Amino acid sequence: MDGSAQAATANTSAPVPPAHAGSEAELLFAAQKRAFAEAGPPGATRRRALLERLEKALLSYRAEIARAISEDFGHRSSDETELLELVPSIKAIRHARSHLGRWMRPERRRVALTMQPAKAWVEYQPLGVIGIISPWNYPLFLAASPLADALAAGNRAMIKPSELTPRFANLIKGIVTEAFDPADVAVVTGGPDIAEAFSRLPFDHLLFTGSTSVGRKVMQAAAANLTPVTLELGGKSPVVVCPDYPTAKAARDIAFGKFVNAGQTCIAPDYVLAPASRAMELAQAILTEAKRLYPRISDNPDYTSIVSDRYYQRLSNAIEEARGSGATVLSAAEDETGNARKIAPTIVIDPPRDSLLMREEIFGPVLPIVSSDSLDDALTIINEKDRPLALYVLTNSEANRRKILGRTISGGVTLNGTILHVAQNDLPFGGVGPSGMGAYHGFDGFKRFSHARAIHKVGFMNGFERLAPPYGKLQKMAVDFLLGR
Repeated sequence: MDGSAQAATANTSAPVPPAHAGSEAELLFAAQKRAFAEAGPPGATRRRALLERLEKALLSYRAEIARAISEDFGHRSSDETELLELVPSIKAIRHARSHLGRWMRPERRRVALTMQPAKAWVEYQPLGVIGIISPWNYPLFLAASPLADALAAGNRAMIKPSELTPRFANLIKGIVTEAFDPADVAVVTGGPDIAEAFSRLPFDHLLFTGSTSVGRKVMQAAAANLTPVTLELGGKSPVVVCPDYPTAKAARDIAFGKFVNAGQTCIAPDYVLAPASRAMELAQAILTEAKRLYPRISDNPDYTSIVSDRYYQRLSNAIEEARGSGATVLSAAEDETGNARKIAPTIVIDPPRDSLLMREEIFGPVLPIVSSDSLDDALTIINEKDRPLALYVLTNSEANRRKILGRTISGGVTLNGTILHVAQNDLPFGGVGPSGMGAYHGFDGFKRFSHARAIHKVGFMNGFERLAPPYGKLQKMAVDFLLGR
């Protein structure tokens, strides 16, 4: 390790002074805009070289990345960081690099009869400078994955990491500074004031991943420049457990997706809808599975801490609110967890509909199970809430599956499992309505950060011009023919 990345790891908790960071962002943005205008769209060779540079930089600092993220959280397993962040980041980079030639090829389109003879096609051209505001819960993957898409599309990019993971933010800034010319890729660190100033820059596209409330502010700031935005937000992602699905299998599916990263995952199962007669059985099965995954909590190196005292207290208050209302609260805790800022996997059966657990995205290892009288009742509960970022359907019945998919709208879906759709580079990832707008990953990310330029080439003659004024019999005959008379 050398250069600025070494300096970053040596003093990872030191914030960048706000005044410096704000002016730094403006200077970097101006430099990237100027470089894009002067150099023009890069070819496939340069795009692949930048992607390869990104891959090598991340792999070179894999241990430092895992350590910085763990220190920011209080504790997170390096295995979890590598499995859930480094691996999908590298896979996204390699996927883009290997498919780039096909993505860049012009797409032939049909030419209308009235325009013949001619040719038509679409070329995807880079937008220019892309802004990426990444969150704290998966600080590597949710910065590197959109960056890979932006570079594959031929853009330059600036990243603003979350201030809640300052060690990682300073580390990734050092890594990027060492690996890239700042006119290609740059990182700006700082607090909410810097993020606000960052979102006001006139990017050619701005991607934000975070809460719905902050997403509204980002969109409002971007609107002043008519900057198009992609918002990856969140919401209450439900799991529908149908009567035909085995309880033990449902418990395994739910426990992994819910309790990995201590539930601090935007697409984590947020609540479960199950027949009332199975609610207790399912709750106990999920807790049994959670204890198998995490036999102990406070000193378990595989179990992640809650990222901050404020978030820890919010979750603790939500559990106590549910308990105080008379809801059944079950916990996997076998030891004291408070000192480690860890909350054991917790199941809450039928919390009040107006409680925090049912009003807001939980973002922690607390899982409500809501009793439903029927599949129609479950669908009503889902549709009464904002459209979720993810939907999970556990059933072996094709009729149930078709009914649920047909009567709900969500960002993405995993059938007979949880969270797996996010790791598929050939599937778009994104929300709908309050859970987000726009989607990326793979080719969809390439298109998200490109302009689809329509091109029409006139052939040896322009037939449409034969219908130009002065209008007469030929024009009337042509209109009647085209209208099918």
